[in-house]
Amino acid sequence: MLQLAFIRQNRDLVKERLAVKNFADLNLVDEIISLDEKRRKTQLENDELASKVNAASKEIGMLMGKGEKEAAEQKKTEVAQYKESSKQIADELAALEQQVNDLLVKLPNLPSTLVPAGKTPEDNVNVKEAGADPVLPANAVPHWDLIKQYDIVNFELGVKITGSGFPVYKGKGAKLQRALISYFLDYNTAAGYTEYIPPYMVNEATAYGTGQLPDKEGQMYYMPADNFYMIPTAEVPVTNIYRDDILKETDLPIKMTAYTPCFRREAGSFGADVRGLNRVHQFDKVEIVQLVHPDKSYESLDEMVAHVEKLVQSLGLKYRILRLCGGDMSFTSALTYDFEVWSGAQKKWLECSSVSNFENYQTNRMKIRFKDEKGKPQLAHSLNGSSLALPRILAALLENNQTENGIVIPEVLRPYYGADILQ
Repeated sequence: MLQLAFIRQNRDLVKERLAVKNFADLNLVDEIISLDEKRRKTQLENDELASKVNAASKEIGMLMGKGEKEAAEQKKTEVAQYKESSKQIADELAALEQQVNDLLVKLPNLPSTLVPAGKTPEDNVNVKEAGADPVLPANAVPHWDLIKQYDIVNFELGVKITGSGFPVYKGKGAKLQRALISYFLDYNTAAGYTEYIPPYMVNEATAYGTGQLPDKEGQMYYMPADNFYMIPTAEVPVTNIYRDDILKETDLPIKMTAYTPCFRREAGSFGADVRGLNRVHQFDKVEIVQLVHPDKSYESLDEMVAHVEKLVQSLGLKYRILRLCGGDMSFTSALTYDFEVWSGAQKKWLECSSVSNFENYQTNRMKIRFKDEKGKPQLAHSLNGSSLALPRILAALLENNQTENGIVIPEVLRPYYGADILQ
């Protein structure tokens, strides 16, 4: 959530940056400032009434001390009137504060000055492309045919148990999935990330803290009996670990990683882009999250991008890194880099990771602060990245490493998988 004081002091800049994100309702900025002015005036009235109550209360004591009971009773009536007015103003103030907050959460995060203008994925900037094109056999097929051939993922069984988009991994497919998860976690913990196993369901405050609510309510699975949400990513519970905490400056950076299944409704998804593992409702992902000093957040972002890049490189996949344009960024992000891997049989790029800096947008909602060297609380900055999302990584590995004799397992995965080839 944007800070109200910043909006008041930088009205034109806020509008300019929101326009880069193609945010349509720029008048909302003026509405927030106008409503806040009314709130501040009401607060002043409330403070003045409180001062009158305090002054009159002291005067009552003095009058009683002098034995002037009649004058004291008159003052008591006056104080009662002040308190009644104060109660009405306090109710009005609470309503105004709620109205301001309800409007504030409708504003997305401001994009960094590094964010390119644009509205669609075609406007994203290709920062880097590396890796060799896979050499495929003449009879190469896409991964949805390979998983049937080797009997490692069963979509029909998922439909029977739950519904479309809930794959069942079995046998060597389950083993390969477990190998990927273990390798990703070990890679992250070796880089100084602390591993967590968080809950897979979160309450409303947690979903609000990272910006899933109210922006992405329709994309999450909701359980009304308990008012819980299934997590769309480990970012949600992991970042909230430090909600409402005041940290020491020496605690930063805080680096966390977690494996979780992720649940996304993906309403309206259909067509070729959702075949096989390209888009599913439940998928596995390993996440990295950092809480950092505001002065270090873009340095940390570069570090996280380099971390994910080396991980993708270790799998031997051709990849590219995109800097997302304003129109393709998430509601909460200030700057995002997407990683895509090349799918040899499908002949298309598949997104497998997003690495984002949220600056203080999330931490303002969660009130994650630290005390600076002067002892003054400041908002930390939060960042997160996929390290990595498994379905499209698995799809690319199956397709790009297919041979006449089976699927060649990348060297880094062999100690985890226990074999050189999947047959």
